Amino acid sequence: MAEILAVDEALERALALLQGGDVVAIPTETVYGLAGDATNGIGVARIFEAKGRPRFNPLIAHVADMVMAERIAIFDPLSRKLAQAFWPGPLTLVLPQRPGNGIHPLVAAGLDTIALRMPRGFGGDLIAKLGRPLAAPSANSSGKISATTAQAVAADLGTRIKLVVDGGATPVGLESTIVKAEGGSLRLLRPGGFAAEEIEAAIGVKLLRGGAAGIEAPGMLASHYAPGAGVRLNAGTVGEGEALLAFGDQRAEGWRDAAAFLNLSEAGDLREAASNLFAYMQELDRSGARTIAVETIPFDGLGEAINDRLSRAAAPRDNVQPAP
Repeated sequence: MAEILAVDEALERALALLQGGDVVAIPTETVYGLAGDATNGIGVARIFEAKGRPRFNPLIAHVADMVMAERIAIFDPLSRKLAQAFWPGPLTLVLPQRPGNGIHPLVAAGLDTIALRMPRGFGGDLIAKLGRPLAAPSANSSGKISATTAQAVAADLGTRIKLVVDGGATPVGLESTIVKAEGGSLRLLRPGGFAAEEIEAAIGVKLLRGGAAGIEAPGMLASHYAPGAGVRLNAGTVGEGEALLAFGDQRAEGWRDAAAFLNLSEAGDLREAASNLFAYMQELDRSGARTIAVETIPFDGLGEAINDRLSRAAAPRDNVQPAP
């Protein structure tokens, strides 16, 4: 089983594993990530192996600062403005790769672009100490619910990795928002920890949706973030034997007879709901219910990202094609 070490005890151990081409589960502000040296082919391959992740699904490369980011990718003025406004933080930028950047080809899954993010906290400190970017998708089996605690990581990947760094529950609870500059416009590839409205207000550019040709970034598979149980969205009633994932103070009919019940936010706070989403889905999945019924969640603010994750969790499990 993986060793679990607190953040104030784990830096040197994590560094040694990464330098040896191994992987480490680390806390970030979004969810826990499974990190490997993005320049080391063995380390990157171990990420895919531990997760059971399809090789055509690219990874995010995490950087410590803009100097490192500039060595990896070519920044246009709009992307640079985004980085200045939101880094470090839960925003990923998809950018053209700089030739000779040293990133292993597996990270970008054959694309000529690279997804970059600058994390806060332990992840940033670890990258700075290593001196090289870390490829780090979410620390969970591919397609399953992302982990927001060290214990969730260990329960899923504990027999496949050597170290989980325990930083407590992650504060955001959703993966990063992914955007891509296209000329003077900006396309939202994946909603996430920064609401689209926050980004639009900061840079004065409207985020475009749709139009993505295949997989351009992580988290774009049609079926993703899925529990073992089925997921039924916009539930107005609760069926026999179903668990209920609630939101706000208005209940679905028959909620008192649910096999298990959790409320993402009784106050209807979307930020609280986002931080609870994956942990609550895991807990309801452990209840033994065959289906998790989910009450309607508004699409404004972080609700867009929450609904994105839920719709992918509810998608047919045998569909591994890119999201439309």
